[in-house]
Amino acid sequence: MNEERALRLAEPALAADIARFAAAAVRLDPSAVVRLKARANGRVGVWAQTGFDVLAMRSTLGEVRPADIVVDAGELRDSLSAEGAQEVPLGWGFDSSWKGSLPPEEGFAQVDDVPVRELVELAQRGMALVEEHAGPQGPPPSLLDSVVVTATSDDGQGADAPGGLSTEVPLRCVFALTAMGFVTTRTGRLVRAKTDRLAIAGDEMARIRAHPSWLRVDTRFGSVYWRHAGQRLKLAL
Repeated sequence: MNEERALRLAEPALAADIARFAAAAVRLDPSAVVRLKARANGRVGVWAQTGFDVLAMRSTLGEVRPADIVVDAGELRDSLSAEGAQEVPLGWGFDSSWKGSLPPEEGFAQVDDVPVRELVELAQRGMALVEEHAGPQGPPPSLLDSVVVTATSDDGQGADAPGGLSTEVPLRCVFALTAMGFVTTRTGRLVRAKTDRLAIAGDEMARIRAHPSWLRVDTRFGSVYWRHAGQRLKLAL
């Protein structure tokens, strides 16, 4: 094993989780890369670019050498899919294939929790609009930037009061959540365009967090991050 380039997980059971993440990235882009970066408290952040101008991240217990490396997503998936995989070589780095910076680990403030069922319904309605309006280059950016959720912190005084927080979640973030498999049914099935939203647990929540430069949406299975753009179109779905 190449000791200079390796991912070691705290336990073998974690391998399947990261393999699923890498597989989701490959479904979105057969030539996808995954960025592995050491985080605090003995964790590794596993990052992918979703194609919606949104980053996806799954955190796991372990260590990576070197502390920040970009690797082929398909190769990582295959290596971690081997029985008993816990430490796998990473081979050549593809650092030049990664475009853009990563969000900070700290500085995010919780704004609100939203039922996952609601996000799935929005994603399905949004997909119908995409099918109606998409051209040869895919859905127009204005549609992906459409605001589908306006989250406001529940401080009892409203977003305009001192300390109140409000942020808008664009459709692109919801698409990224479902495309990466971060939303599932009660039985663990991936959510599809025709999935009945009632198949999702009613108490399953997505947590919305805000940062001066980033929006973050967390579910049990991963997080998506979007760097704030300019003015976004509000669209009632």
